[in-house]
Amino acid sequence: MANALAAHGATVWLNGRDATGLREAVAQVHESGRPAGGAAHALPFDVTNETAASAGVAHVLTEGGRLDILVNNVGQRRRQPLDELPAQALRELLEANLVSAWHLCREVARPMRAQGFGRIINVTSIAGPIARPGDAAYTTSKGALEALTRALAAELGPQGINVNAIAPGYFATDTNTAMVEDASVSAWLDRRSSLGRWGRPEEIGGAAVFLASPAASYVTGQVLVVDGGYLAHF
Repeated sequence: MANALAAHGATVWLNGRDATGLREAVAQVHESGRPAGGAAHALPFDVTNETAASAGVAHVLTEGGRLDILVNNVGQRRRQPLDELPAQALRELLEANLVSAWHLCREVARPMRAQGFGRIINVTSIAGPIARPGDAAYTTSKGALEALTRALAAELGPQGINVNAIAPGYFATDTNTAMVEDASVSAWLDRRSSLGRWGRPEEIGGAAVFLASPAASYVTGQVLVVDGGYLAHF
C-alpha cells in the first residue's frame, strides 16, 4: 500500500516498531515512488503507546504541514480456543488491533477537520464478517474495526473526512510464509477461492490508492474486500 501511494505522488510516513525494518521499507518505497516523485520517511513508534502515537502525528504535521491520509494497518493474532485464551490476552490484542486505530483516528481527525479534507483507511480482514474455530479474539477485533469504520464515517463525513476499510483475504506476506510454503494450505486455497491462489502483497495497493483518491470522493463507510473471491466462493 505504501509503495502504491508513493507511486501516485503521496509522501508516505511508515510506522513500525523495528527501526531496521523501517529503513528497508523506506528505501523500497523511494524506489517505487520515483515515477511520481513520492517520498517516504520512517516514523518508529508502538501504536499501543498513545503518547508516542500522538507525538508521531504531531511530527508529521510539523514536518509536512498537513495530513491527508491515515492507513491503520495493524494485525496481531492469537489463535486459541475460548477456554484457553486468557482475558488479558484478549485485552492486549484489542489494544493493538482496535484501540490503537481508535486513538490514531481521533488524533488525525483534528487536523483533517481544520483542512476540510481527510481519508481514513482501516485494514480489517475477511475474518470480520466470517469466523473459524479457535480464532475468536482476532475475529472480534476485526469485526469491531469494521463497526468503528461505519461509526466514524457517519460522524466525520460532514467535516469532509471519508472513512473506509480494506478487508484482505489470504496474502503471501512474510507473516504467512509458513502457510504459503505448506502445500496442503495452498491446495485448499486453490479450491476455496475463485482465483485459486494466494494474493500478492502489491495487489492490495490499488485498493488503498482508490480509497485515498478523488475517484472515491463519494465512498464512505464501506469495506472493500480484496480476497480473490474467497467470500464469494463456496
